Amino acid sequence: SIQAFLFFDVMKFPASILLIIASITATNAYSIKPLQTVERRDIFKSVASAGAAIAFAATASPANALDACPKGSKNCIATTWNPPAGTDAKAATSTLKKVIEMYPKEGQNKVDLGGWAVVDGSYAPGNVVSLEYTSGLGNFAKFLNGGKPFVDDLKLAIGKDGVVDVRSSSRIGESDLGVNQKRLKFIVSSLRNEGWTAPDPTY
Repeated sequence: SIQAFLFFDVMKFPASILLIIASITATNAYSIKPLQTVERRDIFKSVASAGAAIAFAATASPANALDACPKGSKNCIATTWNPPAGTDAKAATSTLKKVIEMYPKEGQNKVDLGGWAVVDGSYAPGNVVSLEYTSGLGNFAKFLNGGKPFVDDLKLAIGKDGVVDVRSSSRIGESDLGVNQKRLKFIVSSLRNEGWTAPDPTY
């Protein structure tokens, strides 16, 4: 029978393909008429369509991993940095790493006086790099944060094409007094000197 043929024939597929076929079959189960003949080419067409969707999702930007800034936020900035057209993703990532490491450890423009460090991830296409920037122990930290420095988080989601999605945010407080903006302005200026397209950071 056609059912028996399909059972033994489909068993030749790898497990990953069988899972896709099972999903497709479940989706269309109630639309198939009794005794309807299912041809192998129809199965392959469905598998190919599903495979293309999976491949697209696999190559999507890791920016999906970054949370959006809350609406109206004054302590979070989200933006995107684009390398020069035609730049290889690995070369773009190398430039990004160089620019980030150019940021002064002692801070600049009265922000990030406590230094910064990479806390997670590595510079490579498809990765998310997480950095922490620390304020100095000024009066705000002494009186509003228990004498501890304020900490900001910078996340860089590097796409497979070298495009970088960015999120810079403060961990506490409703306003960062412009700290994230000053930090990103410094980095953006350096990226532009390398030929990148990077908008002015705004809340």
